[in-house]
Amino acid sequence: MARYRGPRCRLCRREGESICFCKKCAQTVRRYPPGQHGVLKRSKLSDYGIQLREKQKVKRLYGILEKQFRRYYEKAARKQGVTGSVLLQFLERRLDNVIFRLGFATTRPQARQIVSHGLVKVNGRRVNIPSFQVELGDEIELKIKEKTKKLINTNIEQTNDRGVPEWLMVDEKKHAGKVVKLPERDDVQFPINEQLIVELYSK
Repeated sequence: MARYRGPRCRLCRREGESICFCKKCAQTVRRYPPGQHGVLKRSKLSDYGIQLREKQKVKRLYGILEKQFRRYYEKAARKQGVTGSVLLQFLERRLDNVIFRLGFATTRPQARQIVSHGLVKVNGRRVNIPSFQVELGDEIELKIKEKTKKLINTNIEQTNDRGVPEWLMVDEKKHAGKVVKLPERDDVQFPINEQLIVELYSK
């Protein structure tokens, strides 16, 4: 299972935005790209560069690599509707993202670990695939031991101010949630210009 294993705040600095959701993100202190030439003034980005940066930002936000991201785009392009919005819907419906959005994890990498360790059940069946796509009406439940419950409860407390999107319903006491409707474009709270990604892949 391929994933980025390097410093996460380095990616935040490269994109110029905090995408790791950690409390002490390095990007808030060093507001310039990583590397020995990061502090130097960079030339203005071309149209292609702007599109590329937007795609990289979304990939890194959801923790996926190029091959899988392109598959999501191609699948979205074949489906009816606005390609960019459908692409974001596919990304939002990933099981690791759902665990993050329910507040059971403070970051998406942590949510991915919870799923891959087999601690999540969907409709009563154990699922350990982070990219699993949830459907309307799916019930998600954490099956965890006492040791892990303490961590999950701490996560819930820390993410209370973040809130749960309208397309999900959460029962914090039972460590469970439900998909009450499919996500829409407005449910993506992070600033994303998906049209730039569509333009990039359409070339």
